[in-house]
Formats: sequence, structure tokens, C-alpha cells
Amino acid sequence: MFIRVHPWLNSILCPAANCKTLRRLGSDVLISKMTNALIALSAVLLAWPMFRGDQGLTGVAAGRLPEALELRWTFKTGQPIKSSAAIAERRVFIGSDDSNLYALSADTGKQLWSFKAGESIEAPPLVLDGTVFVGSVDNNLYALGAATGALKWKYQTGDKILGAANWFRVGESQRILVGSYDYKLHCVDAATGKPVWTYETGNYINGAPAVGDGKIVFGGCDGKLHVLDAATGKELSSVEAGAYIPGSAAIASNRAYVGHYGNEVICLDLAGTNILWRSKQTNAAFFASPAVTEKQVIIGARDKKLHCLDRATGTQLWTFATQGDVDSSPVVVGDKVVFGSGDGRLYLVSLATGKKLWSYDLGKELTASPAVADGLVIIGCEDGALYAFGPKRSP
Repeated sequence: MFIRVHPWLNSILCPAANCKTLRRLGSDVLISKMTNALIALSAVLLAWPMFRGDQGLTGVAAGRLPEALELRWTFKTGQPIKSSAAIAERRVFIGSDDSNLYALSADTGKQLWSFKAGESIEAPPLVLDGTVFVGSVDNNLYALGAATGALKWKYQTGDKILGAANWFRVGESQRILVGSYDYKLHCVDAATGKPVWTYETGNYINGAPAVGDGKIVFGGCDGKLHVLDAATGKELSSVEAGAYIPGSAAIASNRAYVGHYGNEVICLDLAGTNILWRSKQTNAAFFASPAVTEKQVIIGARDKKLHCLDRATGTQLWTFATQGDVDSSPVVVGDKVVFGSGDGRLYLVSLATGKKLWSYDLGKELTASPAVADGLVIIGCEDGALYAFGPKRSP
């Protein structure tokens, strides 16, 4: 597996690149530092702690995937799964329409614990510093101990929560963000669940808020893309998208990318708060959230296709056709893209060309998005099962 290693970790793992560092460190200290670094690296690799993988909701995973996967394990819940999984601390967390949040072993799929909410859990969970934050159709945002599932607190909104929570830091405090069908984006203290601020829009908020450069970006059924100051919740701008925004935006390099029901993908400049481009390559709505790389924007649509656009211009680079609507949000892993389709298949395609590399027929509609960490691809299905795929094992 090839990965991009953060410079601080590379300097520890490869001290020979810095002779002064090597001479300065004794062998025991060096071994200790390398061991700690490897532990840290392992934790980073086996982590997809939230919807779309990071606070910017970019949908890009570390590592690489082979050109074919095999089924490693399955876990059956009592109802369809629309939630997307989070992966952290060698655990998988997933919500189900049976009203439970489940914690499973990432290695085996064995259930570790479950938590029963008042109604179904469609929202993807967020794992942060040993706590799982997840919203429910019962209007509540729950904070649970990641190790045990014990309830720490719950925060009630005025209507159901379908989108994932996100987070940011102010000083020493961590804040949790979540949108609700009560038309509001809620900001609460991560430790206590006490409200910090709310921001009211003109309609339902279905997706998750993206966070980047001290700003929050999200859309909703009011047809606007809202940009807020994270610390205060004050509006910086509110831009007309032209139609409902059911999915989540992705933030990269002070720009936001999102699709909407008006059959367009748009790119918003967060500095000038003006729309840089609109890409209308189809006559079908976008419900999925985009994945954003250095050069591409990849998003599924209800024309049964996955679309790849040039990030700078919005020009279409390629499409990949399936037999069902693509509401599942794609994940980029190295030189490949993995996503589900309404035709019941999980697909792996080339990032460069859109060529099909592999698929697996699960038999029922896939609306959930994959979670990817350390070579595992995990996705829930309308048949009520969670599926984990990995590289093929040697005979």
C-alpha cells in the first residue's frame, strides 16, 4: 500500500534523510519515536471518522485499492441501511432504519454494542475523541461513548435529522454542527451538548455542513448555499444555487463544490462568494455529494451515471453508466473511485478514465455511501446488511 505521509511523520520514519537528527537521537529514543509514529500511522490509516472522511467533506481516502475486492464479512440489521459508516479505533459505526446505532469490529464484523434511538438513524455518525455523535429521525442528536455506547448527552432539535454532524474547534473547545428539518443549523458544545448558536434558513436542511478555513458551508431545500463564520454562526453570504440542495458541499482550497436538483454542479469561490462555474451536463438531479481531488470533481446523478468534471472549469471529463440512480456519494482512493448504485452494485472504476475495474452485485438498492479505511470498503444496503470488502487474500 502506498500512502501520502505527513511531513512530521516522514521525518520520524525516515530519520536517515536528516543526518543531524539521526546523530542527535540515541538508538532507544529513535526506536521509541519510530514505534510511536507507526502506531499513529496505523490509527490514521484505519480511520474514516465521519461522513466523506474529513471536515471539508472531500470524499478522499488514504492509501490505494487493488483492481478487485472480495467480501470479508457482513452484518445484518433489522431494517434498510441508508446511513454511511464511520471507521475509527478498529471499530465500525453504522445506523439503521431499525433505530439502532451499531458498533462492530472492523476486523470481523462482530457486534460490540448497540444503542437504541427513538426512530430510525439515517444520518452517518461522527467519531471524535472517543465519542460518537449521531442524529436521528426522532429529532435528537446523541453523544455516545465510542467504547461502550453509553449515552453522554442528547440535544433535541425541532424536527428530524438526516444529515451527518461535523465539528470544529474554538480555542480549547470543540463544537458539533448538525442540520435539521426544523430549518436550522445547530452548533452545540461537544462536551456538554449545550447550545452555542443556531442559524435559521428558509427550508429543510438535508445534508451535512462542510467546514474549512474557519467557514461553514451547507445547502438546503431553500435553494441557497449558506456560508457562515464558524466561531459566531454569523452569515457571511447566502448564494442562490437555483434549486434544492439535498446533498452536502465539499470544501477544497477555499472553494465549495455541490450538486443540486436543478441538474447542475456548481463551484463557489468562498473568498468572493461568487459562483465561478456551473456545469450542466445532464437533465437529471444530483442528490449525491461530490468527491474532490486536486484536478477532478466526481459526483453521481439521477441519470444513472457517475460524472467526472474538471475542477478548474467544470468541463466534463468522463461518465460511467450504471443501471440505477447514483445517490451514493463516491470515494476516491488513490487512482480509483468506489461508489454504489441503485442497481444494487458496488463499483470500482478508474479515476483517470472512468473505466470499470470491478463490481459486486448486492441485490438491493445502494443509497448509502461507502466508507474506506486501511483497504476496507464498507457500505450499507437496502437489504438491511452492512458489507465489508477488502483485497483478495492469498490462497
